[in-house]
Amino acid sequence: MDGESFAIRFGYGLPAGGSGLGADDLAARTWPGVRLAELAPVALAYRAAKKAEDDAAVREAQRAVDALALRGAKAIFARALGSDDPYRERLVAFWADHFTVAPRNRTERALPGALVDEAIRPHVTGRFADMLKAVTTHPAMLIYLNQEASFGPSSPKGKRQKKGLNENLARELIELHTLGVGAGYTQADVRELAELLTGLTVSPQEGFVFDKNRAEPGAEMVLGVTYSGNGAAPILQALDDLAARPETAAHLAQKLAVHFVADDPDEGLVADLAARFRDTDGDLAEVAQALVAHPLAGTGTKARQPLDFLVASLRALGVGPEFILGLEPRPFRRLILDPLEAMGQPFQQAPGPDGWPEREADWITPQGLAARIDWAMQAPERLVRPLPDPRALLSTALGARAGEKLAWAVGAAESARDGVGLVLASPEFNRR
Repeated sequence: MDGESFAIRFGYGLPAGGSGLGADDLAARTWPGVRLAELAPVALAYRAAKKAEDDAAVREAQRAVDALALRGAKAIFARALGSDDPYRERLVAFWADHFTVAPRNRTERALPGALVDEAIRPHVTGRFADMLKAVTTHPAMLIYLNQEASFGPSSPKGKRQKKGLNENLARELIELHTLGVGAGYTQADVRELAELLTGLTVSPQEGFVFDKNRAEPGAEMVLGVTYSGNGAAPILQALDDLAARPETAAHLAQKLAVHFVADDPDEGLVADLAARFRDTDGDLAEVAQALVAHPLAGTGTKARQPLDFLVASLRALGVGPEFILGLEPRPFRRLILDPLEAMGQPFQQAPGPDGWPEREADWITPQGLAARIDWAMQAPERLVRPLPDPRALLSTALGARAGEKLAWAVGAAESARDGVGLVLASPEFNRR
């Protein structure tokens, strides 16, 4: 696959970045996001203010959360725009969607970014099992899937507080994160896994903790394997086993092929990716390289989702990370976050734990296209002054993919504004 095709299909479009997955995640160091250690003091301050009914302190804590969430959002865009390894950024986005979390209220707005930086990015070129364990025990996931509400019915705290299981985390672990829907598990497997997971909870001071007093006593059997022991060790073993199952390899291979290649990918491509996953013990770097090297990787087309469209547009226009980092909150929302919502993909607000849909029909809609066209016609002149020559932008943004009709229309545009808008709103640019 040539560099231009690679950049459009596996990166964030032209101009191209690098073509490999380096061992060093330079972008994460250059544009740091938000960590739980920064969020914890704010969460404690908010909780104390609510308890004291101090409205002024509550508002101050909420503003502090807003500032952290804004910094985390800007870091994501800065990395996508400035990284020399855009394939890594796309993979991070893929796994963040696979392990979707969304804030349920204003005070949780920075949690999705912390999950990405602490549990996903460090493992995006490592073993899937390690990513799975890091994500499953991260406070953002435990909070999102209500694990703090799950108690072993026979545990000391469960009996004393008359509380029982919450199966959300167990169900999504099996159905979404590993085996996939319809992979041969039973409701009994879900319940036994939910009992095994009791004990996992969150402390504002410490983050993830294991509370033995809420853990269901005794052994649990999940998918025919018995897990017993003290602390989190049997849970981590169960996650290792789920990661190693062939159903997990098949499920993840299908998702990768659908996301990067086509809504209905070739079965041979999926089978080969699943085989590489199994043969390498879930080495995600090996699977990612197998994907781009596969002879079927260049087949089919995909509609760019709104976030991809915005990042690709910003890159084509020459908007750099420093510009994004320098935006005040209101312009950032007006130019980036509000348009994303209008296009149907509000930032880090997927409608459910299964993440965003993949099919073209979910994104190429009258309302969504209208929002894209409006952004393409209105936003560039607020981002770049002077605007680039539309004919030069056509080459910069699309290279050999620019069709003759589009080239004619861009050349005939009455203004730079109209020409730039035609490039970014074109069918060629909105597909990869």
